[in-house]
Amino acid sequence: QLQLVESGGGLVQPGGPLRLSCAASGFTLVYYAIGWFRQAPRQGREGVSCISGNGLSTNYVDSVKGRFTISRDNAKNTVYLQMNSLKPEDTAVYYCAADTSLAIMRRVLAGSVSANGMDYWGKGTLVTVSS
Repeated sequence: QLQLVESGGGLVQPGGPLRLSCAASGFTLVYYAIGWFRQAPRQGREGVSCISGNGLSTNYVDSVKGRFTISRDNAKNTVYLQMNSLKPEDTAVYYCAADTSLAIMRRVLAGSVSANGMDYWGKGTLVTVSS
């Protein structure tokens, strides 16, 4: 079965860290750009970050720059999102997605292209930032 599975979500206090994982099964992640997206309650989905298949190129939206770091371990078929200095406005369900095109992934991250055509989506993991 081809799927992405997110994990690592939970409740964290403002200012705290959390690391999310996105693990692939049934296919090899090295051939895919991976993006992290999030959807807060009563809001639309927004891009967070993406990384190229070889891990050499990363992109972040302005709201998370300097706080979040995306990385990948292709030997483990897993992509990570290290989130530091978390804020209540980071509360959301976080999803990872895979696409063979880094260019398309970047456009989806920027919101200029629909995410509907992405190759794979995970089911999400909930991150709640609250005291």
